[in-house]
Formats: sequence, structure tokens, C-alpha cells
Amino acid sequence: MEGSFEEFVSTGSDRLLGFALLLTGDRGHAEDLLQDVLERMYVRWRRIEDPHAYARTALARKVTDRWRARAPRPREVGFEDHHDRAVPDGTTERAERSRVVEALRRLPPRQRAVIVLRYFEDWSEEQIADQLDVTRGTVKSQASKGLASLRALVGEPSGEGVGARWTNG
Repeated sequence: MEGSFEEFVSTGSDRLLGFALLLTGDRGHAEDLLQDVLERMYVRWRRIEDPHAYARTALARKVTDRWRARAPRPREVGFEDHHDRAVPDGTTERAERSRVVEALRRLPPRQRAVIVLRYFEDWSEEQIADQLDVTRGTVKSQASKGLASLRALVGEPSGEGVGARWTNG
């Protein structure tokens, strides 16, 4: 037998933990299982000829023994979707909003003003017309043209999205 027990643990424990994880399906159980096997190996270290084979065999037998034991035992956890479930972090929403803001920058100033006041600030057509000193019809046409341009720039079908998605209401 070559090498020390400490060297074996430092070079081989990650791979053995992966093997134990495959056997149990749960990281906590895998860590406990590997710890038990390493403790038993430490006591017998001088008599073990092939430590990697010994450890894999001991891990497999220990898992089997746990399943067979009649005493109350921890429930084995299977591989389920909840282990790798994606957690929303707002990245998608920020990227989409960034696309809309970039598209707004590309609109002519009057269209941009109408879109921002109407859909981001939730102003009425009359309020916008008074503020920009234009007719209500001009506000409507600029809003219509601006939304069409935004949809084209953002790449959305004409029936959904840009106008309704970023409103305050």
C-alpha cells in the first residue's frame, strides 16, 4: 500500500463524493455516507491494498445496508426536478426593459415624448396635448406611429407588448 490516508482523502474524496451522490441522490446523505466509510478505512488503512476499490465497494454496500435495515432510517431522496429548479432573478425583465429603452431612444423626439408620457407616466391624451401644445389627434397619431416603431425595433408582433407591458396601470 502506497501513500498516506491523508493523501488518499485529499486526492480522491471529491470523486468518491460524486459516486456517493449518485448512489443516494442527496448531497447530505452522500456526505454522511462517505464520512462513515472514510472513518472505517482509517482504522483499517494498513491492511487495504486498493483504497479506491475498497471505498467504492464500501459505499455501495453501506447504501444497500441502509435500505435493508429494519430500524427507522432516513428516507432516501430521489432525483427530482426541485433540486435544479431555476429561481427568477429579474434578469429577463431587466434585459427586456433595456431593449425597450434602447428602442425608445431611436424614436423621433415627439413620438418618444408621447409614448413616455402616455404609457410610462399614464397621462391622458388631453394632458399630453396641452403639455406639448399639439392637438389631441396629433397625440393619437404620434402614439400609434411610436408604438408601431417600438414593436418593429423590439421585434414583437403588432398585437402585443410594448404599449401595455410597461404601463403603470
